[in-house]
Amino acid sequence: MKHISILVPKGPANLGCIEGTFKAFNTVNEFLEARDQYPLFNIQLVGINKDVQTYDKFFKVHPDASINDIKKTDLVVIPPVNGKWDEVIALNKDFFPWISRQHKNGSEVASLCVGTFLLASTGLLDNGKCSTHWHAENDFKKMFPGVELMSEKIITDENGIYTSGGAASYWNLLLYIIEKYTDREMAILLSKYFEIEINRNNQSTFIMFKGQKAHEDEPVRKAQEFIECNFQDKLSVEQLAEMFALGRRSLERRFKKATNNTVVEYIQRVKIEAAKKSFEASGKNINEVMYDVGYNDTKAFRTTFKKITGLSPVEYKNKYSSRSHVFAR
Repeated sequence: MKHISILVPKGPANLGCIEGTFKAFNTVNEFLEARDQYPLFNIQLVGINKDVQTYDKFFKVHPDASINDIKKTDLVVIPPVNGKWDEVIALNKDFFPWISRQHKNGSEVASLCVGTFLLASTGLLDNGKCSTHWHAENDFKKMFPGVELMSEKIITDENGIYTSGGAASYWNLLLYIIEKYTDREMAILLSKYFEIEINRNNQSTFIMFKGQKAHEDEPVRKAQEFIECNFQDKLSVEQLAEMFALGRRSLERRFKKATNNTVVEYIQRVKIEAAKKSFEASGKNINEVMYDVGYNDTKAFRTTFKKITGLSPVEYKNKYSSRSHVFAR
């Protein structure tokens, strides 16, 4: 029987992910018992101590055990935490040596959504890869520059450490782990039971680009603002460098350091974000939107759009345009 330790963090946390993880593994046990098979998972809620934690003012979670009670576990699940990162990390720092020790002794570790902030604080992600909620991308890169953030990924799996993308995509990671611990049939059964799309591996479609402006490089910030106000024009690195009295190489170096994007990447992402909003809100066709955001080459627009969003312009328009859906009455 595999022991599953679902952490009960201190401070603000996502109760739904704690409950959902418990429900997922417990439902597998119920399915197995219905087949006259033994349950596979022993699931416990684990706190730094056994103090009751209150989330969202009203909901109380009672840990089954403290970290001192758990000498060996097979999987540590870190749910999302909320609030100011420095504060929530400090509140939960007593988890970190225990998590590291469990991993060293053979346990796997899974962080859900922005639970990666706690996981990264253990040092287990140093020089490794992870995902997290796209909304926290800039904060994560700033706090953990030694970790390769793959913000487009829904699941990462590396050296016994799993991470998931944002929000409800934690269910995709749970299905992935359950398939590894059981089999494909069980994962499909669980996905159908909870009506979760299985095999989702990319969250690019959901990303809303917000340029990193929490830096002190004033010329770079002004360049960002100029790009965002003039995305419909044809912009070049040389033009921006001249405008802000910088050499091209200097601008590129400072821009990348400040924003985690090259100048060209930033221009592309701003243009594609504008195109996405146009598809969502207007009835314009693909070519009209393409010209509005400053593209004249259909192939270049389609290639860049799909690279950033994971969908073609047509697929995105069909998925998100309010005019493309007809509801039965």
